[in-house]
Formats: sequence, structure tokens, C-alpha cells
Amino acid sequence: MKHRIYIVLLFLFSGIACIAQPVVSFGKTIHHLGFVRQGDTLHFSYAFTNKGNQPLLITDAKVECGCTVVDKPIEPILPGKQGVITVIFHTNDAMDRQNRTITILSNATNSPATLRFKCIVLKRKK
Repeated sequence: MKHRIYIVLLFLFSGIACIAQPVVSFGKTIHHLGFVRQGDTLHFSYAFTNKGNQPLLITDAKVECGCTVVDKPIEPILPGKQGVITVIFHTNDAMDRQNRTITILSNATNSPATLRFKCIVLKRKK
């Protein structure tokens, strides 16, 4: 009988642990930045909400190259609250179509999250 109680308690607590987690939800995951000139510096952001019931920690933001800088929140995002990830894209060495990916790692149940931005980089004006 004692063994059965432990099994029931184990199932109950494991179900609670699965439910009590952060969930990151981005309002927009793709930015279409249009036509830009080589040498331009583009600034844009991705807003998100913690739709879970535990604090959300953004642990890392991985980018494809050194031309992209990501500023992520350091403090935990409480349940129901919003945060912003800011991106700076330097187009000095870019040319033609750009389709870049940012991978956001966190403690959310749906981690990693993938963000994208696209643009067409034209030659510098002379």
C-alpha cells in the first residue's frame, strides 16, 4: 500500500513539474527589412511574452556571423510579462539577398526559438 502511495505522488508531482514552466511567445519571428545600402547599420527588435507560469530566462542568442549583434534581457521575464530582443545588423560586408537566423536559447518548454530577418543589400552609393 505504501508503495502505491509513492507511485501516485510521483505521478502527481511529475505532472505539476511539467505544467510549471515558462513558454516564450514571439509576436513576430520574421523581419522583412527591404532594400538597404551596403554600409548601413540596421536596428530592429523582436518582442516576446512569457506565456508560462514560471520565470523565463533567455540564456543565449546564437547568430550566423559577427555582422549581427543581439542584445537579450539579462533579468528573468516573469509570467505574463513582456521582453524585447534587440538586433543590430552591420551590412559592411554583406551583399545581395540576406536571410539571417538568430537562435534563442532559454529555459522555455519551446526552446530553442528561431528568429529571422531578410533584406537585400545594394552596393554603396558613390
